[in-house]
Amino acid sequence: MKPITITVLGLPKPAGSKRAFVLRGRDGSIRTRANGSPIVNVTDDCKKSKSWKEQVSQAAYEQTIGDPLSGALLVTMTFIMPRPKGHYGSGKNANTLKASAPNHPTVKPDVLKLARAAEDALTGIIYKDDAQTVELLVRKRYGSPPRCEIKIESLAEDKLMD
Repeated sequence: MKPITITVLGLPKPAGSKRAFVLRGRDGSIRTRANGSPIVNVTDDCKKSKSWKEQVSQAAYEQTIGDPLSGALLVTMTFIMPRPKGHYGSGKNANTLKASAPNHPTVKPDVLKLARAAEDALTGIIYKDDAQTVELLVRKRYGSPPRCEIKIESLAEDKLMD
């Protein structure tokens, strides 16, 4: 299978931490399933990531050529983040990077939360379940324009050695 590559333009957003809570009825009692277990609702803390996930899903949908992939996958994600204005000089040096500017974005959002948002958005479109990802390479870099570059490769034919 030829690798699938997806580029999503825009500022990458993280998936927030997950919050879970038990659903209650109007009388305050815990709502349960038929087997007696409580009904739990899981939500994403980061509401701002919804539009980003929709962008990733749309870009993935445009790359689909049939049913979602099955089998083991290698996924590479590179998140290109804009440099803060403070990394540049002022006045005539406004386009010159300061010597003190860091080479890598070591500030929030963290790379794993960025990856989680993208993985969630690809589920059901590019692959059936993000659990199929057996190798994941995730990077966060400075650059322009802000974007996410994703590459998905099938490992179904590879024989992994222990």
